[in-house]
Formats: sequence, structure tokens, C-alpha cells
Amino acid sequence: MHGLVYKSTGSWYQVKSDDGLEYACRIKGKFRIQGIKSTNPVAVGDRVVFSTEVIGDEEVGVITAIEPRQNYLVRRSVNLSKQLHVIAANIDQIFLVITLKNPLTYAAFIDRFLVSAAAYHIEVVLVFNKWDTYNKDELIKAEELLEVYTSIGYQTLKTSAKSRLGCEELKALMKDNMSIFAGNSGVGKSSLINAVEPGLELKTSSTSQQHQQGQHTTTFAQMFDISFGGRIIDTPGIRGFGVATLERHEIGDYFKEFFALKSDCKFHNCLHDNEPHCAVKQALERGDIAQSRYDSYIGLLTDPEGPYRTDNYG
Repeated sequence: MHGLVYKSTGSWYQVKSDDGLEYACRIKGKFRIQGIKSTNPVAVGDRVVFSTEVIGDEEVGVITAIEPRQNYLVRRSVNLSKQLHVIAANIDQIFLVITLKNPLTYAAFIDRFLVSAAAYHIEVVLVFNKWDTYNKDELIKAEELLEVYTSIGYQTLKTSAKSRLGCEELKALMKDNMSIFAGNSGVGKSSLINAVEPGLELKTSSTSQQHQQGQHTTTFAQMFDISFGGRIIDTPGIRGFGVATLERHEIGDYFKEFFALKSDCKFHNCLHDNEPHCAVKQALERGDIAQSRYDSYIGLLTDPEGPYRTDNYG
């Protein structure tokens, strides 16, 4: 039988077969996904081949193969620094949910996420959430940050689960697609999903006042069918994120505004760091490239495999 993985808890997987039946499945033996050293061989969104067997009084599934992936999104494993954790697979688009307070989403995190998604050929929509909670000064900063990414060519949305700002636009983008909601803990991913599809009733939690970071209300990735067509993958909040598969000379190609200027640099292999006659640095001096974007790039250039941490970037 063939099916789609809807939920992974580490050792068991919830798989929906092509005829619409759900099975609790385990893996047969050890899976090796070519080119990936990951902590989880099977991820939410994977198409799998499985059979069933009776154990005691229960019929359970046994996953025997994973079909080729269209794409996948990874982050570095927290405990096994040289391995990756596949967050989800076969994704049409990612909604990266961003907030400027309670908690603060750092520009370095946004940029690392965008680079990683682009490296795996996944489109990202930047969702600026809790927009109705900002005061006048905060709105100015939020508009400035939003404009940085809009001017580069990224699609952006202003949203609020409470006031339903942007929810219809979000719903239109989600229709008939497999979408993943990602972002730091506490940015309101589950609340936004509930606003668009109330019947799911995903668990939500307020932001920790002590640490100004979200509490992990989603502990594992899970996919849901949505009534108006398509699927949603809700993910655990991401506090650490690294770009672990890129060479240093490739990183600049995933910054859209850098890549557009690459041919104007004096050296074809320019790293946009200390080289003379660098078109990217000239654009930075003119103010055509945001300082935050360049700072993120230098951080990645220095340590492309290092995890992003909110206590390391300001």
C-alpha cells in the first residue's frame, strides 16, 4: 500500500493510505536516505510504501520504503551536532511567522531560514503576525523590516489571529497546497491556523513572560487536512537553526539581492567580504542593501553550519 505520513512521534508514524484509511506504522529495519545524515529517516509529508501485520489484537503498518522526495526542510539536531533533523517533506510553501515582540524574531533567524529554504527549492511567505499589538514606534520598525524583504522580492503578509487581519489572504494562498507553518515558539503559528481553520482547535499557549520566548505547545510536526482544500503542517517552535549543507562560496547565491549583483563584482568567485571592487559592498555603502541582510550573510559566511541562537545575535 501507499500512503502519506501525517504525524511522527519518533518511533511511530501516523499514515493515511491512498484510500483514506489511517494506520499506526513503524519502520522496518534501518532506513538510509541517500545524501542525508538525519535523526529521523521518515518525516511528515513523506510518501511511503507500507504493509500491515497483526500484532496481538491490533493491525499495525510497517513502512518498507520512502518514495522520492520533491524537497524537504531540515534543521540541525540539538543533541547530535553533526546530524540533521528533517522537519517536513514535499512542501509547496512555507509560511514563516515573524513577530517583533513577545517574542522578538531576529533578522539573522529570518535570513538563515530563507537561505535554507531556497537551498531546498521551497517558496517562503513571510507572515508578520500580531500586527495589531504594536504601538506607533513599533509599527514604524515593523514596516521598515517588512519593506526590507518586500523590496527584495519576497511575498509578505500582515496578520493577526485575534482581529483576523490578513486571514483571507492567507487562506487563499493555502488553498490546494501543502503548507508548513514555521517560526520561533510563541509567534502564534497555531493561533493563525485556528483562525483560518477553526475546526482544528490546535493547542495554543501564551508567551513566557519570564523569558519572553514562546512555550513549546507543538512538540512534533503534524499534518492536517483543511476543509477548503490542501494540507497544513504545524511544526514545533524553532529556537536553533543552522544552514548545514552549503559551501561558503554558495551562500551569497541564496541572497537574492546579492546574486543579482554578482556579475558586477571584479572577481567571479567574490565572497563579498574583503575583496576589492565588490558590487555587493558598494551597494551596501549606497544603502541599496540592508545592513541587517549583510550582517546575516557575514554570520553565515563565518559559520554556515553553526546553529542560530537568539542569545548570539542581536
